[in-house]
Amino acid sequence: MTAAALCMRPAPPLPSPSTGADEPLAPVVSVVVRRWQDGASAEGVDWACEEQPVSLEYNGISHAVMMATPTALEDFALGFSLTEGIVGAPEEILDTEVRAHGRGLCVAMRVTARRAAALRERRRTLAGRSGCGLCGVDSLDHFDRMPAAVSATQRIDAPVLAQAMREMARTQPLRDLTGATHAAAWMDADGHLHALREDVGRHNALDKTVGALLRAGLAPAGGALLVTSRASYEMVQKAAAAGAGVLAAVSAPTALAIRTAQALGLTLVAFARGQRHVVYSHAWRLQAPGTAEGAGE
Repeated sequence: MTAAALCMRPAPPLPSPSTGADEPLAPVVSVVVRRWQDGASAEGVDWACEEQPVSLEYNGISHAVMMATPTALEDFALGFSLTEGIVGAPEEILDTEVRAHGRGLCVAMRVTARRAAALRERRRTLAGRSGCGLCGVDSLDHFDRMPAAVSATQRIDAPVLAQAMREMARTQPLRDLTGATHAAAWMDADGHLHALREDVGRHNALDKTVGALLRAGLAPAGGALLVTSRASYEMVQKAAAAGAGVLAAVSAPTALAIRTAQALGLTLVAFARGQRHVVYSHAWRLQAPGTAEGAGE
């Protein structure tokens, strides 16, 4: 058997909420590999995260194709629909069906007539990648599409945020198994994590978390969205579209992400690692211990 041969051995069980019994495909596959270390080699088994084309379809019309890990696809579809401005509220998606389609998967949604008409006005075909840039636009004319400004007023204690980031780092079963995924989660004001989702794409992970929150009836404005990736322009847009007041990222922000967060009223936190972080915009939502106010604007 070659070193790259795929096996049908079952992957170890992954704890909830990263996957579910109703998912159409396993999120990982096993691979026979040959490992070299300290001058010696041996055959072994490694685990690789699955990546599948996922078509998002509205009222029978294919709208976007994204490369994604095939878990939590109903969460993904709802989160994508909201953060891309296709719907304004979960109830505008009337029903959702996940089905196999050719070499990939299709998430077929039925939306209200008003939303379907609006979508036809801006219809485009998107071939997405797991590291896509301007997801969902077909020309530079659509680059400046912005969600409404953030109105969330919830403040977060800095030590509580640090604890939540540490907890998220310990709760990523797909990452632990494959090393290939990003994660997103939402923390409430007390630092409890909800809706942790993983995916090969950072945008997808955030969309899955947003969708899971909405399906659970949790309002993103009451806490902070956490991501294991860099804080790019689109991640800021998606967080603001979801209504979150705080987006905290493990890695760096881009200059455009900072300007966008400033314009939208979003608190942007980056380099959130251990007991440190850097706040780039609207720092009043982050409170230091023993103070009634956070830093200034």
